Amino acid sequence: MPAEAKVEASTARSAAQPDTPALTERQEARRRRILHASAQLASRGGFDAVQMREVAESSQVALGTLYRYFPSKVHLLVATMQSQLEHMHGTLRKKPPQGETAAERVAETLMRAFRALQREPHLADAMVRALTFADRSVSPEVDQVSRQTTAIVLDAMGLENPTPDQLSAVRVIEHTWHSALITWLSGRASIAQVKIDIETVCRLIDLTSTGDSGD
Repeated sequence: MPAEAKVEASTARSAAQPDTPALTERQEARRRRILHASAQLASRGGFDAVQMREVAESSQVALGTLYRYFPSKVHLLVATMQSQLEHMHGTLRKKPPQGETAAERVAETLMRAFRALQREPHLADAMVRALTFADRSVSPEVDQVSRQTTAIVLDAMGLENPTPDQLSAVRVIEHTWHSALITWLSGRASIAQVKIDIETVCRLIDLTSTGDSGD
């Protein structure tokens, strides 16, 4: 397997570890409170309900401190999405998908993640809108969301060393999942259609499988 693909897969699997200095225990607890407050406000009223002053008050931090952690609402909500995906990943690991093929397992995993977001439509809409609005200044947070999603898919595939073609398929699957979220949230696709689209794109995994994803 080419070194570049190994590096990419390794990076994806360590998605939850940002490329920033480690926070102290107190700082990490503060960051968790901020993300929790963001998620709670978004769950109640969507994107517009997440106001930085209210987030600061709810998480019991100074407004200036909040801005040091997250320079804007978009930064905050994209980080909230990464946190939600990380939580989903932990839940999925406790109850792995049961499909016989990698494609079936990935489709099952992504539909479970989708249904979790479906239960919180206002939160899902806020996070997806933030991801859509994100500019280059939010690249680190967006990269974390992408890496976390990749890690979820790779775990479902059950492959330690995916090939470059398989990693390419994973990226296409992620793009489709994100697009499916947008079309569902905008009312342009039903849950049934989302399921069909996810299952269809996941077949790329079978097409790129060589039967041996080893070294």
